[in-house]
Amino acid sequence: MAARPPQNETSDPDTIEFGIAALSDDVDAADIDYPADAQTIAQALDHVAVPIDAAGNTVTIDEVLEETQKSQFESRRDLLESLHPVFEQFRAKASKSLVARLRSLVPF
Repeated sequence: MAARPPQNETSDPDTIEFGIAALSDDVDAADIDYPADAQTIAQALDHVAVPIDAAGNTVTIDEVLEETQKSQFESRRDLLESLHPVFEQFRAKASKSLVARLRSLVPF
């Protein structure tokens, strides 16, 4: 049995981006000359809050950069590869919280 498609067109995206996927466009749009230090990157990204999960939890780029324990990034690729595991750590911490567990039970 097939479900009928939604009747109302919404402007909400079909997917929710978080972590590196959410940050990638901001990094591309920012004026960053590599190699760049963490402070320069945070300033170029305007200290953006990045979503880390579909529940709407966020973390600032400053916090993520601090957790990498790197002071300089040689390229865009180096930056994103360094940030990826940190985003995953933040996401894992957020999903283990009591509030996150309760949110996962509510279907919205």
